[in-house]
Amino acid sequence: MRIAIHQPDYIPYLGHFYKISKADLFVYLDDVQFSNNNMHHRNDIKTPQGRKRLTIPLDYHFKDTINKVRTKDELGWKEKHLALITANYQHCKYYNDIFPMIKELLLAKYESLADMNITINRFILAGFGLRTAIVKSSELNIDTVKEERILDICSLLHANEYYSGLGARSYQKSENFEKKGITLTYTDYKSFPYPQPWGDFIENLSVLDFLFSCGFDWNRVLEERKK
Repeated sequence: MRIAIHQPDYIPYLGHFYKISKADLFVYLDDVQFSNNNMHHRNDIKTPQGRKRLTIPLDYHFKDTINKVRTKDELGWKEKHLALITANYQHCKYYNDIFPMIKELLLAKYESLADMNITINRFILAGFGLRTAIVKSSELNIDTVKEERILDICSLLHANEYYSGLGARSYQKSENFEKKGITLTYTDYKSFPYPQPWGDFIENLSVLDFLFSCGFDWNRVLEERKK
């Protein structure tokens, strides 16, 4: 069984969904410490001025896990994000088809940042027709950290292959996986150009950028990976 693992990020880039598509089982790492430096609470869209970051205001304490972080909905950030999305994508081909569903999901109430991100990402996965099984790490009762945590999750779920993001190369050692009978493989995802509003192509924006221009066209992603 091939397993992939990642934190629940805010409407992440297309490569996140590609990684999930390549796994038999995907684990959302929702009970690790929230990091203000990662994309758990922010992502980028495209505007006439270029890349624009959408950031969620949060209520949390140092060392809180992602599934304990609360979004400050009382500040009206959801309405602001939706207004920015509309202003910059309303003329795209698939905006009218997809935006109402994104709006409904975003305006719903959630217990935590992790719950919101996972719910929205599950909707996008379904739209793409991707049926990878998904579990949350908080359901597995594993309390180790970093590479050891990944190894423990893989062992618990009977993985014989771990499909990793490239960012983990700095701390993962293939021999540690081999000792447990697990093959360590890294993603082969590469950004590719597709129609975008507002001039020259900008890579690795929120998946919303792809959806509004191309719809839930997963075949397009697969065809680009063959090139």
